[in-house]
Amino acid sequence: MNKIAVIGSGSWGTALALVLADNNHSVFLWGRRADQAAEINTEHTNARYLPGIMLPHEIKATTSLKKAVDGAEVIVLVTPTKALREVLHEMKGHLEKPAVFVHASKGIEPGTYKRISEIIEEEIPDSLRTAVAVLSGPSHAEEVSLRQPTTVTVSCEDIKRAEQVQDLFINQNFRVYTNPDVIGVELGGALKNIIALGAGMSDGLGYGDNAKAALITRGLAEIARLGTSMGANPLTFAGLTGIGDLIVTCTSVHSRNWRAGNMLGKGIALEEVLSQMGMVVEGVRTTKAAYELARSVDVEMPITNVLYEVLFNGKEPKQAVDELMKRSRTHEVEDLSSLRA
Repeated sequence: MNKIAVIGSGSWGTALALVLADNNHSVFLWGRRADQAAEINTEHTNARYLPGIMLPHEIKATTSLKKAVDGAEVIVLVTPTKALREVLHEMKGHLEKPAVFVHASKGIEPGTYKRISEIIEEEIPDSLRTAVAVLSGPSHAEEVSLRQPTTVTVSCEDIKRAEQVQDLFINQNFRVYTNPDVIGVELGGALKNIIALGAGMSDGLGYGDNAKAALITRGLAEIARLGTSMGANPLTFAGLTGIGDLIVTCTSVHSRNWRAGNMLGKGIALEEVLSQMGMVVEGVRTTKAAYELARSVDVEMPITNVLYEVLFNGKEPKQAVDELMKRSRTHEVEDLSSLRA
């Protein structure tokens, strides 16, 4: 039994805490709300985020970051990207020994264009971390909490550390693969949220399966273009954290990004969409970061570009789709050349 701190008590953090508790680990789940922590500890539920799910008694919730990380051998970060630096800065003062950091968040930091592993490495000194790994893949928290079959990937530059994290999480319901391509795994998980916004918007506009299939396929092409330009292995985008995560996020009503895009397609303003969602929609911030990053490295991302215009410059969704369809003709195979190993 290992003590594991899970930082972030939303739906995904709670679902991962459940997986770890099922594997007989001692899990401390940290969140900011005292009423939520009390509910988890007394009722063994987290009704706001995972209604109807009974949580194992091995999960202990706390609002004390110090209590959560004290003595933890592994720290699993499941906080929104915008809150990550603040949480890490606060956490740093409570760490007394090195830990393995595993992040399961998906995003890129606007302004710095940092991946989450890079943020962790900047904020947590070498002396307080033994490794940084990322857990990603097609995995809705709602289905994981029901113990439905799910498959994900753990990535770390040190493959032995990746295998150790794999052993912590893997069980009969939650299968875990390893992949040494941290850049590809992180970017695939982050950028697919942009395409999911577009897929939801397409559905909200009333377009059919043809449009969504095209959006997913062409979305994968631009994810791969940006990823490989930053040093990712192109084969990663053909795997669980590429096409796998893209499919599930673009086609499921569980997806926050799809739901947000769907409302945008129906004509609801972004501010109202975010208000109605009540949870972080990572694809919005990631669209801004990816748009700026792609321009800075001269990588073409047409879907990202038009979504940026919809989200931040008030362009009508129908007009955005029309512009995509009227782009200059090109060759698919040449455009997909970045996927070659």
